[in-house]
Amino acid sequence: MFSLSLCLFFFNLSLRSFMWNVKGPYQGGVWKIRVELPDAYPYNSPFIGFVNKIYHPNIDEMSGSVCLDVINETWSPMFDLVNVFEVFLPQLLLYPNPSHPMNGEAGALMMRDHNTYEQRVKEYCEKYAKPEDAGLATEEKSSDEELSEDEYASSDEAVAGQPDP
Repeated sequence: MFSLSLCLFFFNLSLRSFMWNVKGPYQGGVWKIRVELPDAYPYNSPFIGFVNKIYHPNIDEMSGSVCLDVINETWSPMFDLVNVFEVFLPQLLLYPNPSHPMNGEAGALMMRDHNTYEQRVKEYCEKYAKPEDAGLATEEKSSDEELSEDEYASSDEAVAGQPDP
């Protein structure tokens, strides 16, 4: 069974959280993602970057930039940002490509000693990928979570008000 990994994304001026089913060394990490849309979007892929640190062969450790070759290889104008968050980024975390690294150290370590690589990823997650590192308070709810029956009922009453006599 997969564990949930909460990832926080920031694009334009709206904030939204997504939950992924990710297993492996990135499990449980929380990241804030920067997305910049080029003038030619959707014909050109968006710029994607991790704001808090992540140890990954295809992500620059200092800037957080995701390797453009990885995005551009699969990008199509038919994609939208939902594809980036629900498909591309989870796949990137599950299947790093050490053959074309932006982080040469991570790529070399992954090819040379996979167990040590996974341990380093877990260390980075513990040190840099907690909810507070991504600007998310641990008690905040995801926008994707459903309301309880009590919350749902109380919000309906507040909006509807009392019936006219």
